[in-house]
Parts: sequence; structure tokens; C-alpha cells
Amino acid sequence: MAPAEILSGKIVSGQVRERLKQQVVEMTQKFPGFRPGLAILQVGNRDDSNLYIQMKLKAAAEIGISANHIKLPNTATEADVLKCIASLNADPAVHGFIVQLPLDSDNPINTEKITNAVAPEKDVDGLSSINAGKLSRGDLGDCFIPCTPKGCMELIRQTGVQVAGKRAVVIGRSKIVGAPMHDLLLWNNATVTTCHSKTSTLAEEVGKADILVVAAGRAEMVKGEWIKPGAIVIDCGINHVPDSTKASGKRVVGDVAYNSAKEKASFITPVPGGVGPMTVAMLMQSTVESAQRFLEKFQPGKWTIQYNQLTLKVPVPSDIEISKSCMPKPIEQVAKEVGLFPDEVELYGQTKAKVQLSVLKRLQNQPDGKYVVVTGITPTPLGEGKSTTTVGLVQALGAHLHQNVFACVRQPSQGPTFGIKGGAAGGGYCQVVPMEEFNLHLTGDIHAITAANNLVAAAIDARMFHELTQSDQALYNRLVPSVSGVRKFSDIQIRRLQKLGINKTDPMALTKEEVNAFVRLDIDPGTITWQRVLDTNDRFLRKITIGQSATEKGFSRTAQFDITVSSEIMAVLALADGLDDMKKRFGRMVVASSKKGQPVTADDLGVTGALAVLMKDTVKPNLMQTLEGTPVFVHAGPFANIAHGNSSVLADKIALKLVGKDGFVVTEAGFGADIGMEKFFNIKCRYSGLRPHVVVLVATVRALKMHGGGPAVTAGVPLPKEYTEENLQLVAKGCSNLNKQIQNARMFGVPVVVAVNAFKTDTKAELALVVQHAKEAGAFDAVECSHWAEGGKGALALARAVQRASQAPNNFRFLYNVELPIVDKIRLIAQQVYGARDIELLPEAQEKVALYTKQGFGNLPICMAKTHLSLSHDPEQKGAPTGFVLPIRDVRASVGAGFLYPLVGTMSTMPGLPTRPCFYDIDLDPVSGEVNGLF
Repeated sequence: MAPAEILSGKIVSGQVRERLKQQVVEMTQKFPGFRPGLAILQVGNRDDSNLYIQMKLKAAAEIGISANHIKLPNTATEADVLKCIASLNADPAVHGFIVQLPLDSDNPINTEKITNAVAPEKDVDGLSSINAGKLSRGDLGDCFIPCTPKGCMELIRQTGVQVAGKRAVVIGRSKIVGAPMHDLLLWNNATVTTCHSKTSTLAEEVGKADILVVAAGRAEMVKGEWIKPGAIVIDCGINHVPDSTKASGKRVVGDVAYNSAKEKASFITPVPGGVGPMTVAMLMQSTVESAQRFLEKFQPGKWTIQYNQLTLKVPVPSDIEISKSCMPKPIEQVAKEVGLFPDEVELYGQTKAKVQLSVLKRLQNQPDGKYVVVTGITPTPLGEGKSTTTVGLVQALGAHLHQNVFACVRQPSQGPTFGIKGGAAGGGYCQVVPMEEFNLHLTGDIHAITAANNLVAAAIDARMFHELTQSDQALYNRLVPSVSGVRKFSDIQIRRLQKLGINKTDPMALTKEEVNAFVRLDIDPGTITWQRVLDTNDRFLRKITIGQSATEKGFSRTAQFDITVSSEIMAVLALADGLDDMKKRFGRMVVASSKKGQPVTADDLGVTGALAVLMKDTVKPNLMQTLEGTPVFVHAGPFANIAHGNSSVLADKIALKLVGKDGFVVTEAGFGADIGMEKFFNIKCRYSGLRPHVVVLVATVRALKMHGGGPAVTAGVPLPKEYTEENLQLVAKGCSNLNKQIQNARMFGVPVVVAVNAFKTDTKAELALVVQHAKEAGAFDAVECSHWAEGGKGALALARAVQRASQAPNNFRFLYNVELPIVDKIRLIAQQVYGARDIELLPEAQEKVALYTKQGFGNLPICMAKTHLSLSHDPEQKGAPTGFVLPIRDVRASVGAGFLYPLVGTMSTMPGLPTRPCFYDIDLDPVSGEVNGLF
């Protein structure tokens, strides 16, 4: 018989490494920026462990695996090791993770506890009980196999001999080699016998083996004459025996007597150079396999969502009853379903979470989904259901059409929640849940904005007080104090010096004139535009006097409180595209002018860094869900009149990456299309760089009847009969407003789908008439919707129309160039969007235009502060008025947010409470802890 063919582990492992290298290249080409990651955790400093680890690190580098060696000292405790393992388990960049054994610690450590602490999906050594259990059950595709047995199987495959039906003998029963080798051969359909030190008929059993795997740890224990002719012999042993011919005085041998065995076997592995090189190659292969499983599981845009089934009731119960009847999914489940990693999610209880901005970097090479904005015709004071339609649409797209879809909505102020309007979670069977969490504190973002805003307000008055009561040198000594004999400017003070043209960093080097310029902001109290805020409707704070305490030495002034959501900090949050951008915008916020007419900023006050600290968590979008289990981002809630009235850019950007190129992100713009949509396009899209695919324009029969000449609609008062009985004439006449708002949307080059939000008092003829008029006015499509009563099912026609519209030609464009003069930009909006003949700037507005142009703010976008109840400045003018002159009372600047806002008429920034506020009906059940009465 010819001698056995040598199974060279060096050659086969080299082939494996080349194959893995190519797989990694293909992986990184398909997923730019991605690399398989291997972590090796070592305790202590054993020489043999160091050698093995260096071999693994070298192999990983050759293949393209990102390998990280974490070395704990030999003083490490079991708790230290477990803490490190927990961190690596949670790291999404680590796909394979091994603990180098033995653990070289001065402290007692339970090795099995440590190996079982490694996450099974990262346990590329295959040593955890879970992976061992799966292997023993035959779940080979759902576990990791220890590297040595896996290498042995690869060598056996190289022979070309079929394992199935062969008799196999494994000598050794260790957890690392013998036991898993038995299972591996068994589930490859061999008939397997395991032998060990207590086997009395070892030679006899070996003689029956077609395949022999030896891992006994005893030098040349298996003799050649035992071996069945033609057997495959895999020798896993590494033993040292004396050899005087070697310089070291010893040589390495296996567990098989090689020279005699190779005369009997058909294939045999040498020692060294057989199984050894395969072990490292298989570790690399398992790491690549783990990375592939990770990509398959977390492939961007590949969602596996569990949707909630609605149990519809007639009549439709109250909003809070519906919300309570729904059992939301744990928010960490929602996060996992949409492809967020555990370390990208900060849980705030069971139903809400914040999402780290790092997800944008991870997904930066992924294409965006389709971008849809929901707006409306000019509404009644009751609102026409934009939020409800937004939620209904995403429920239809997600739970019924199985598209990846995110809703991005504003966080509501608590003022209206306890005032007259109520909450803003949607309504009926289209809600963000839990609605009490949504409508109340959520994750504290609005409270953080309140604190940040009021810190700026306090800084303004404190600075004026100190400048009025101290000399230049006294101010300087306090602003740049000597600490342990050393005076030093802070970073923000260096920025102020640079702004003043003073290029010095030594506080002792400033001249008297430079000290004066540095310490004196010289704020003109009459120019202060920054007010204190509170998230409560309180009419008695609309005008107040501050500084009446004797400690303020008579320095009092008239001021006011605004509601928190009107703060420029809220607008900054909504338009920022990251923490750094938000901080820069804070620094640019203009709070007043100096007596010389120079803008005074938050940076000048020295408060920018502190604002960033207060807002560092607020910048992260809040994750919630709808009644039917589709994901929602709730983030930012700027006013829709003096600000742009849209949720955050960051939430939209993250959502667009998460849904993938075929998914949808549906966001809502405040008030009617003439206000919220126009600002969405000209301000939000301008700063975000995002381009919308579809406009959904919400219309109701009720609002169209009002525009057609129906009686006034008043919140809290029953509707006149004109609104509850069929009146086609009023509807037809009111469609002038619908036609104009369709024209407004099409002006920006985006397809428009009209959603006719049906109420129970609407007749079929009325609804059909609206659909007909909308299509004739140029809408891409118009459909009736019954989502309030039916959930996503009632918005299916809308969802399908939006899908079709998203494929239609899109020529998005802005209405104006920001480089135009301020007055020209205002006039364009008034004439093109509102239908005005011209504009008229009152003297105060003229002065502000001149001032802002001089201060360098003339190239900012325009954010019109106008009534939402009419296309004109007069809330009593309904329909689509034309030929009017739009009066501009004043112009103000939100420089940090990045826009100028002309005031058309009087804008209240602090609502008041009505005679009977909502809070009369809101209560807490002290036994169950449930909130009652919210809507």
C-alpha cells in the first residue's frame, strides 16, 4: 500500500485565508465603512498566550479583520473580566470575541462562568454552553463550532471522502476538541464512537475507524498497526519528547506514531503543520461568518416588524381609552426591529427611548428613503386632522402594505394640553402611544429648553446689572480671575477677543481700551428680544416687571414670559444637524443690540458652552410607536408662526437612513400649507439638504364649508347645522382655498395627494365633490380617508396614492434665492403663496430691515409670522382672498436658528387659559396610577 497523502494544514489554512480575504473585500464593497471585528480578551501576561494572540492578530490583519487585543492585568478580578465582557458584548463593531485561556489572574476566576458570559452570537471559539448545546442538537447553522474540530472537518473535506455512512472514532472527550468533534461528525452522518483513557479495547476500536481523530494529549499513543488500512487520520496532539539531535533537546510529536501510521492510512496530518494552522484559520472563518450574520440581521432597510392588531369599536371610544387599550411593544423591541443597535438606544422606561446621533455616521453610505410632508388647507380653529392623518398614513404603509415607514412629528407643548386644544398625539385609532407619555414630559426635552432659555435670560440681566455697578477693571478682575496666581481666558472669552479683533491670549497684555471693549457689552435694554419662557399657558406673564428687589438697586425693566416652544432654542434644536452645529447656532443667537447698534450674541454673554451642556441629551430624537406598532420619532416642537413649525432635521435624517431606499418617512408641517409647508420647503429643506417626494394635503368638508361662507367655528361651542347637514354649495365655494393650497404645493415642484379626512357628519356626495375639485385643481390624486375610525385600514387608499406619487416626476425648487433683499423675499411669499397684491412695511419694520441688513443678516430665509386661520393677515377672510396688501408690523431675527420673522399683525407668544381649561377633566387614579381625561 502506498504511504498516506499528507494533509497539510499550512496549505489548506492558506487557501482558507485567501478565500476569507476575498469575502471581506466583497463585504466592504457592498457595505462601505464596514469591517468584521474580532476582540481578544487576555488576563495576565503568559508567554504562550502572548504568542498565540500575536498569531491571531497577524492572521486577522492579513485577512482584513479589525482585531482588538484587550489585556487586563493579572490583578483583575472576576467582576473586572465580566464587566469587560459585557462591554464587548454590547459593542456592534465586535462580531467575534474570544477569551484567551487560561486566565492568568492572581484572583480566583470561574472559567466556565467567563466563557458563558460571552454573547453566543459572538462566541467564535464556540465554548459557551449555548453553542455547545446547539451543536449537540445538530443546529449547525445556528451556532459556532470550536475552532480545532472545525479545522479537522475542513481537513477531512479536503480528502474528498464522503463522511456520511463512515465509521468514525474520536479519542478524547474534552469540551474543546473531543466532545464537539464527536457531535460534528455525528451530524455529518458518520457513525461515531468516542474513546478515552478508560476505554479497554482502544486498539480494537481504532482498527474499525474509517476516520480517526485523536486528541488525547499523550505522545504517540496510537500505534500504526492499530490503524485500519486506508483510514483518514487527524492528529490533534502537540507533545514534546526528548531528542538529543535537536538543539533544544526535544522535538514535537503528535498523539499518533506518525512514521508507522502513514504506512497504513490513506490521509494523515503531520505534527507540526497539520491541525495547528487550521485552528487560527477557523477562528478567522468564524469571525467572518459572524460578521455576515450580523449584516444579514442588521442590514439597513431590512426590517422584521411585529405589528399590533387593532380591535375597532363603534362608536369610537375616547382617545385615551383607545390608547390604554393598546399594549405597546417594549421600545427596545421597536428599536431592534428598525435596525438600531443596543448602544444606539437610551431607554426611558418601557415605551420611549432616545436615539444616539452616531447612527447617522454608521449609515452615512446608505441611500435615503422617500420623504413625505403632511400639510393642510387653511384650518378651522378645531384643526383638520394633520397629526391623525400622518399617523394613519404610516400605519397603512407599515402595518398593511408592509413598507418600512417612520413618522416624524413634533413634541407638543404642555400649555395646550392643559388649556383648550388638548394633546397632539393624533386621535381615534391613529395615535402615538402611550399618549399620556407623548403629551406630558416625554423625556424632558422641553424642560431642558426652558432651563437653557432662562439661563440666557438670567445672563442678560445679570450682565447689564454688573456693567452698571462696576468699573472696567473690577469687571475684568471678576471675568478673568486670578486662580493660584494665574489668570487665564476661557475658550469662549478667546472667541470674544477674536471677534473684537484683539489677537492676544495673555490677560495681562490688554490695554485699557481693549479691556473696556472686552468687558462692556453695553446692551441697550430697549433692544432686548430674548424673553423668559415657561411651558404653561399663563396670560398674566405676558407683561411683567423684573428687578424690583432692593438687591437689584433700582435696575428694573419691563419684560415678559413666552411659552417654551416659542423659544429660539427650540427652533435651533429643530434645524441643527448635530451637536456641533447646534452649539454653533447657540453661539450665533442674537439677544439684543448694543447702544452702538452691534448685535449681542449668546457667545458674547459667555453662555454657549453651558447651553450645549444643558441640551446635550435633548439633541437626540425620541423613539415611540403608533397604535399599530410602526415607529415614530418625536423631536422638537417649534411654533409654526414665529418659527418654522416642523419637527427636527435630525429625526428626519436618521429615519430616512433607517427605512432604506424603498421606505418612507412621513413628517408633518404645522398649520396650513401657506405657513408650515412653505417654511418646510424654504427653511427646513434649505438647511437640511433633503428633498421631498410627496405633499399630502389634508382637507375636510367642515373647513371647506367655513371657507365657502359658513358660520364661524369656535372651539368649545357646538357646530352650527350647516356643518352637520349636507350643503354642496358651501363645499364647492370653499374649494377655492383647497385649489390655492394645491397650487402652493405644486409651486415647489412636488406632487400633491389630497387626503379628504372624513367626519361622521359628512355625506358621500360632499366627499366626492371634494375629491373631484382636488383632481381638477391639479392634485396627483385625491382620496377619502376614514383612518380616525379604522386606523391604517382607513388610509390604505391614501397610502397607495402616496406610493404612486413618490414615483412621479419631481422638480423640487425653492421659492426664492436667499441672496435677494429682505423686502423682496417677503413680497414673493406674500404674492405667490398668500395671493396678496403687495406688502406694506410699517416704520418699525422698515427700521429693522435696515438694521438687519447692516448687521449682515439680510441673506437669511424668511419665516412669516401670520395668522393660520386665513391666507391673508385677517383671520376673518376665508376662501382664497386676493388683491389685499399685507401689512408687516415688525421684523425680528432668530439668527441662531437661521431666519428672520416678519410679524403680520399681533402674535401672542404666551397663550392664556380659557374659562374651563382641559385640566378640569385630567386626573390620576391613585390605585392603578393611570392618567384619565387627556385627549
